[in-house]
Amino acid sequence: MKGRLGDFALKAFGILLMLAALGFAVTKAPDRSLESLVPRWAPPPSDFVDLDGLLVHYRDQGPSSDPLPIVLIHGTGASLHTWEGWAEELKSTRRVISFDLPGFGLTGPNAENDYSDARYVAFVRQLLARLGVGRVILGGNSLGGEIAWQVALADPNSVAGLILVDAAGFDFVPESMPLGFRIARIPVLREPMRWMLPRRSIEDSVLDVYGDPSRVTAALVDRYYELTLREGNRVALMRRMDQLAPGPFQRLPEIKVPTLILWGERDRLIPLRWGREFAKAIPNNKLVVFPKLGHVPQEEDPAATLAALRDWLPQVQP
Repeated sequence: MKGRLGDFALKAFGILLMLAALGFAVTKAPDRSLESLVPRWAPPPSDFVDLDGLLVHYRDQGPSSDPLPIVLIHGTGASLHTWEGWAEELKSTRRVISFDLPGFGLTGPNAENDYSDARYVAFVRQLLARLGVGRVILGGNSLGGEIAWQVALADPNSVAGLILVDAAGFDFVPESMPLGFRIARIPVLREPMRWMLPRRSIEDSVLDVYGDPSRVTAALVDRYYELTLREGNRVALMRRMDQLAPGPFQRLPEIKVPTLILWGERDRLIPLRWGREFAKAIPNNKLVVFPKLGHVPQEEDPAATLAALRDWLPQVQP
């Protein structure tokens, strides 16, 4: 009897090993080089600029004579592609600059592994100086929104108007967090993420931040998945999660420039309550809520969100 039990245990262990190996083979996802990703994800008008050894992926579109360029910053896990709908429509009359933050998209990790708010604020200011851009309308989604309002505090003379799209910065508690973010926050679980990344986990994460799941396409998931695999990005996400901290939201009343606050009512990562807190704190603001949209409304419905932006833009003067 003991012999049979021992044989059964060995067989069961062997089956578990085979299943584990199969699972690893199916979900194994090695890093992808920048060169392999550029043809699909950085066609013209994409360009790269060397910023102290960091090769930054950016797009600078529209008339260079625009006295007040619109600069757009993406959120955690995203890339400049999140603004494509806006840029495509705005570029006929406005200069539009977007870029991949360090640790995301095609820009990839920085050498210092520093993904603090302060480092991101310094990066944005340095990049705009490198591009020869002075005063701007500065916008951002999620993390990008948090960076935008902190730049407005750090360098108020450079920001003529502010666009906050489901912006971060308060000490908020999510109603729901994308699976990828949750894994990246847990040291024991996140280590295998360096080598394994089921595409399904990225799909679930995108579905989680959209208000209308029917808008999530295979091509959209492909973009998030492939750019997450950019060499160094997965580790950078882990480091960013380790360095998360609320911004100096007590200083928000110091922001005097016209501010447009756009929010998806179905945002479960940073719920609408926090959009209303921004509206309470910033003196000169307009809050627009989109009932059917989620955490990335500018990507989910570019037309509706852009209409709100166009209505507001005349308030901002060069």
